[in-house]
Amino acid sequence: MITKDKQKENIVVYDAEHDDDGKTLKQVLRERLDFSSRLLSKLKQNKTVFIDGQYSKYHEIVKEGNQIKIIMEEESNHFVPQNIDLEVIYEDIDLILINKQPGIVTHPTKSHPDNTIANAITWHLKNKEISYKIRFVNRLDMDTSGLLIIAKNPYSHHILSKQMQQDKIKKGYIAFVWGVVGNNSGKIEAPIQRSSGDSIKRVVDQKGRQSLTEFKVLKRYEDATMLEINLVTGRTHQIRVHMSHFGHPLIGDSLYGTDDTHLINRQALHASYLSFLQPRYRNTIRVEAPLPDDLIELERKLL
Repeated sequence: MITKDKQKENIVVYDAEHDDDGKTLKQVLRERLDFSSRLLSKLKQNKTVFIDGQYSKYHEIVKEGNQIKIIMEEESNHFVPQNIDLEVIYEDIDLILINKQPGIVTHPTKSHPDNTIANAITWHLKNKEISYKIRFVNRLDMDTSGLLIIAKNPYSHHILSKQMQQDKIKKGYIAFVWGVVGNNSGKIEAPIQRSSGDSIKRVVDQKGRQSLTEFKVLKRYEDATMLEINLVTGRTHQIRVHMSHFGHPLIGDSLYGTDDTHLINRQALHASYLSFLQPRYRNTIRVEAPLPDDLIELERKLL
């Protein structure tokens, strides 16, 4: 078992159990701790895996009660720290969850070289006098607000990314869409693919990847609806594509609907809920993020 009081961000300590007795060190790291092949290769190169305090090779046999210690040498963080407002919703030894505000990109790009979430996280770490490579587990469009997961080490990034790929991370959104949705709840199952090789836009197409969105009506207005949306799969622009295909595009979504700047200056979409297994201890983490001011104002205008 992994003992909580022995842990640091870049160190995993595991006490071998009865079922581990007689297995190789590599088997235990793979089967019990789910270490990736890439990380195992790096640990082997750096010689940073130990049994009872002694450096050990992967073929060595583990006995019940052995203490296995893995030290993950951290890569440098190359982002420039910038003092940007950052709403931390949850933080533990392996990850940070933040409530991203609309209008800010996740990490630097050619068109947005600074003033990003990555710069803000770097400042946050600097103030805590710690440093590690920033690894984003999920991404949000610049104009989508809500919950972002940042992993603090390569192990937690691998485990959470695997949960994401297997659609085991439950993702809930609040969306304001045009039109009055008749059914109180429903599902949209339609495959999605890129519209063309050089386009950011996605379309529903039978040749695309399977995509499933679930929705529930929270409130109806004169010509709009507030929905709670759960992503069963996680495709790029999935909610925006599915709601447009459904005949209820997001308010303010100029790419898949209409430009509604008289109401809001972005698509009315907020990543409000996440549920997943903590990568190290495997307990369930559930986190919610409140609506930002512009969506509260949008609802006031719709009433």
